[in-house]
Amino acid sequence: MVQHHFHLKAEWPGGRNSQGTIDAGNLKTKISIPTEMDGPGIGTNPDEMLLGAAATCYVITLAALIERAELPLSKMYLESEGIVDVTNGVFTYEKIIHKPFVNLKEEANDKQWKHVRKLVEKAETSCMISRAIQGNVQIELQPTFGK
Repeated sequence: MVQHHFHLKAEWPGGRNSQGTIDAGNLKTKISIPTEMDGPGIGTNPDEMLLGAAATCYVITLAALIERAELPLSKMYLESEGIVDVTNGVFTYEKIIHKPFVNLKEEANDKQWKHVRKLVEKAETSCMISRAIQGNVQIELQPTFGK
């Protein structure tokens, strides 16, 4: 069995509306509560980081699946949205909506287009972050394809 270990150091100097820092190697940034939640809005926050983890995992997984399938990718990008519900003062990360755009090169045939459509769906269930939050945060796909 192979295990990968990731480490993060967080520093937080005070109360709820302070600002801190995180250092996870390539990720070094300030952190605080977002202004939408009555915080100072300095740096990033857990809501953005969960969205970022889910989005980057999805798009990298999709790229790997397309590459392994040897599909003629022309262009791909992703926009994602996180929705946090606040009911009775309880904050719940409710949903992440991934909006991938995938375009294949002009020489792509109908079989390749059909395959890439399946891979857009498969990437969501193959991503380790999606699997980690499964049952807690709903993931919705709203794909758009070129051609």
